[in-house]
Amino acid sequence: MKICVLDGYAANPGDLSWDGLKALGECTIYDRTAPDEVLERAADAEIILTNKVVITAEQMAALPHLKYIGIMATGYNIIDIDAARERGIVVSNIPAYSTTSVGQMVFAHILNITQQVQHHSEEVHKGRWTNNADFCFWDTPLIELLGKKIGLIGLGQTGYNTARIAIGFGMKVWAYTSKSRLQLPPEIKKVELDQIFHECDIVSLHCPLTEQTREMVNARRLALMKPTAILINTGRGPLINEQDLADALNNQKIYAAGLDVLSTEPPRADNPLLTARNCYITPHIAWATTAARERLMYIMLENIKAYVAGKPVNNVAK
Repeated sequence: MKICVLDGYAANPGDLSWDGLKALGECTIYDRTAPDEVLERAADAEIILTNKVVITAEQMAALPHLKYIGIMATGYNIIDIDAARERGIVVSNIPAYSTTSVGQMVFAHILNITQQVQHHSEEVHKGRWTNNADFCFWDTPLIELLGKKIGLIGLGQTGYNTARIAIGFGMKVWAYTSKSRLQLPPEIKKVELDQIFHECDIVSLHCPLTEQTREMVNARRLALMKPTAILINTGRGPLINEQDLADALNNQKIYAAGLDVLSTEPPRADNPLLTARNCYITPHIAWATTAARERLMYIMLENIKAYVAGKPVNNVAK
């Protein structure tokens, strides 16, 4: 059985082992693969593993040996699922491996914004504390989370885990979700989407990217938010109209944004959010803790073993 890993570097830049995968077949691992290299590299493969390399219907048609596509991530919009289904190709993703880590990053951004951790650390290293007349100093608002309303857009596993953390901080948790009120614990209040933007102190995005959710955060919804409100996105970059968000930040329509994802990654140099006021950006690392990537590698192997046994799991092309 021939296995081709098209872009293994992000999940495993060298600190984890590929030995488990190599034990399953003849394995070729590439750090990165350009679109025009896919067919040559995967020519004889029965199994392709991809993180962000797109697999199209045309490519599937040109790969007669291909029987299984393993996505080394949760989202599967990089695969033409209809084409895979028509060809009987199993497509397995890796759900919920980074739930804990993403919730942690949501609050890393929230705490950095509300306490201005990065800013005050930088000021200390510049000598401002050393030269200060008092035993302490701060030059930005310091915001307590107790009693604040956080609105979660999407309440899957990651959203629900974020809700649990928020409850631990004493926050009021509102959610826009397809779940019924009876499915929610009493600490989580089901509300409408615009109500979240209008009334919540913090809005955090946890929904998938679809044609319905693309640029759901736009000028109209940003105008609903409080000037003290904070927007967090650890989901997908295109959920936000980035120019509209930059304008809202620069015009002080909202207080701040914490983003781990952007519409194009890596971002273009002219992305307006790179220079926007109070915009804190991390380079798509919420998923990338060592523990999360270890879970990813383990589930990836279990998915392949299940396929080999004739009982595929996590198959999104059923």
